[in-house]
Amino acid sequence: MEENQKRRRKGLVRRFLPYFRKYLWVMVFDLFCAALTTLCELTLPLLVRYVTDLGINDLGALTLELVLKIGALYLFLCAVDAGATFFRASIGHIMGAKMETDMRTDLFAHLQKLSFNYFDNMKVGQIMSRITSDLFDVTEFAHHCPEEIFMAGIKIIGAFAILCGVNVPLTLIVFSIVPFMVLAAAWFNMKMRSQFRQQRAQIGEINAQVEDSLLGVRVVKSFANEDVETEKFEAGNRKFFHIKRGRYYLMGGFEATNRLFDGLMHFLVLLVGAIFMINGKVNPADLVAYMLYVGTLITSIRQLVQFAEQFQQGMTGIERFFQIMDADVEIFDEPGAKPLRVKAGGVHFEHVGFSYADDGKQVLSEINLDVKPGQNIALVGPSGSGKTTLCNLIPRFYDVTEGRILIDGQDIREVTLKSLREQIGFVQQDVYLFSGTVFENIEYGRPGASREEVEAAARQAGADGFINGLSHGYDTYVGERGVKLSGGQKQRISIARAFLKNPPIMILDEATSALDNESEKIVQESLEKLSKGRTTFTIAHRLSTIQNATMILVLTEKGIEEKGTHQELMERGGVYYHLYSTYSGDPEGRRKEGNNG
Repeated sequence: MEENQKRRRKGLVRRFLPYFRKYLWVMVFDLFCAALTTLCELTLPLLVRYVTDLGINDLGALTLELVLKIGALYLFLCAVDAGATFFRASIGHIMGAKMETDMRTDLFAHLQKLSFNYFDNMKVGQIMSRITSDLFDVTEFAHHCPEEIFMAGIKIIGAFAILCGVNVPLTLIVFSIVPFMVLAAAWFNMKMRSQFRQQRAQIGEINAQVEDSLLGVRVVKSFANEDVETEKFEAGNRKFFHIKRGRYYLMGGFEATNRLFDGLMHFLVLLVGAIFMINGKVNPADLVAYMLYVGTLITSIRQLVQFAEQFQQGMTGIERFFQIMDADVEIFDEPGAKPLRVKAGGVHFEHVGFSYADDGKQVLSEINLDVKPGQNIALVGPSGSGKTTLCNLIPRFYDVTEGRILIDGQDIREVTLKSLREQIGFVQQDVYLFSGTVFENIEYGRPGASREEVEAAARQAGADGFINGLSHGYDTYVGERGVKLSGGQKQRISIARAFLKNPPIMILDEATSALDNESEKIVQESLEKLSKGRTTFTIAHRLSTIQNATMILVLTEKGIEEKGTHQELMERGGVYYHLYSTYSGDPEGRRKEGNNG
């Protein structure tokens, strides 16, 4: 298992390396600056050793001129060190931030390509965690990983080479501790990696729970369930604490073990060095240099120890980044896909079937339907019969698993997704308004539209009157998800958005089911205007709203069980007749109110 983890880690690093490619020369210069600061640090003990040796063995040679030259050299090294450190701390970090930006752009672009099926099975809070905090850890890792390893390598190798020039046996004795320190660090790192992975996953869960609770705050308060939400949050928060506590225990053991090795290394230098000095194998200046270099060596190892936490966080972030990047893009442009050319807007279903990939449940089968341009097709039936799924197949939110769908004779899988979806408009029951102004939300239907075009679309949707009555008219801020507007107002803005898009094909998904009678009447009038001259698919909740449909399709678990006009289906006395009669409370079908649930 450990071997598999090593192999997977190498694979992750190999896949991550291309993000360095754009900034290769910045990284090279960063490592050059790291080398300069390290060499400056390694030079100080040599200067101290030289001055100490002269002071003990040849004090007369230690002139003021020589001291000033040594001081000038040291000041020059300090200036070089300061300049190199500035570059490392500023430009180096900026390079990491650029890499983070590139990765976040790639991640967001990939998320835009994923199908509804992916988001059906993934919590938004988890995705948010991966696109924000995880990538911040990655950028720190990207900058510091090569730099820290490079600097520590130079210090350890440099100190070893210099000290070997002083006394090989003493150097080998002191450095004999290093392999044990490396083994201890590797063991603790292996343990901490699992803890970091669990911590990241739990952060995502907390984000998802907070998002769920805050977006549903009105439901929470309406049921007086604040205590329930607090308990759910506290449970997740406690779990996060327990994971983090375990990680800190490991870190404590890690730090304590390395402090023990630090003390052991100093002990060896003092004990063995003193014995060597007694026997004349080293002089006092050499011993001072040893103590300084051992201090440098211990500092380097301690930096690596501290970096181990950052390394684990970075590797966990990279792993979670590639988990999303590896998610299959299930719906994509086929090779050679051409733009959809809509002449009239006819839609043809040919032996269409659909089942979800995760459970294999068949939702639709053998759907054959020929919708003429400009027809208004209404879909009714019990919940779960596939009404929304059938409509979602037209813009390829999901792909058919059997058969094919054609628009004006063109197979929708052979045209580009962008051109396909540009020709289809949506008005849904659950209206989503973005956090912004009324104008921005309508303009979303056709980005770049002029003020006059937006206002014209609002007038067509019957929304101009209430918009001008708002505090700032079209520049009124609608609040998150449009909370400052009523259901009817939000629906009319979504209809205005569709008018602005002006597509030849419309899908109305239970667009009036959540509205009161007065709002329903206003919105229904807008929808009738929107549907005029377009091929329209209406998923009906209230059957009274579809009596004038060109054709009504009754979907059940058997597929399209009935189709015809309202009058034809009522006269047939089948499924539609019973649905209408049950929900209208009028067996003769005379009343105009009702819905299909």
